[in-house]
Amino acid sequence: MAGSVQPRQLALALPHEEKLTRDDFLEGPANEAALALIDRWPDWPNHVMLLVGPEGSGKSHLAAIWAEQAGARATSAHALTAEAVPGALATGALVVEDLRPAEFDERAMFHLMNLARQDDAFVLITARIPPSAFEFELRDLRSRLRAVPTVTLLPPDDMVVRGLILKFCADRQMTVDESVVSYLTTRIERSYAAVRKAVELLDNEALRLGRPVTRALAAELLRHA
Repeated sequence: MAGSVQPRQLALALPHEEKLTRDDFLEGPANEAALALIDRWPDWPNHVMLLVGPEGSGKSHLAAIWAEQAGARATSAHALTAEAVPGALATGALVVEDLRPAEFDERAMFHLMNLARQDDAFVLITARIPPSAFEFELRDLRSRLRAVPTVTLLPPDDMVVRGLILKFCADRQMTVDESVVSYLTTRIERSYAAVRKAVELLDNEALRLGRPVTRALAAELLRHA
């Protein structure tokens, strides 16, 4: 029909399982200290350790690797309650994910640290910023958390960026050639979150347009990003 509008193809937001095994972790200068910490367990300098790094820097991946090795349970920092602490530490190891200022129960965290010391249990905490930047109501918790040994994940170098592009594409079952990887590596921000977002946008746009993932599509997408 004249003047009709062609329907726009929509990309389905299907879930994509991210592989979090030791073999899938991309090692580089930015994260070698953090990976070394995981690999040396249980020979840690302290029973409570802290991984600090920006969003998407691999903290959860490292925590998953350690949880598998240590038989650790896992909880988010904001969901931890004092009543749940004994059960959470029942296996002798616990991952506490995403500790953020003013978004966790200080008394629960203090109870956790005390019980971990009492029971010789291991705790791995992840956070985007170090506790030295937090404001605390409990002074004892402030001193305790600020004394926890911290390993920092740094922004990725080119080698890790390339590896992340390939990994995230593989997680989404995307086929890309070297020209696409090289183009993205030299043009996107050096951050884990930016790499993840670029691959997600490229996948969604290719699905929407029904086009293969090419360098031309990547260039077109980044021009309008």
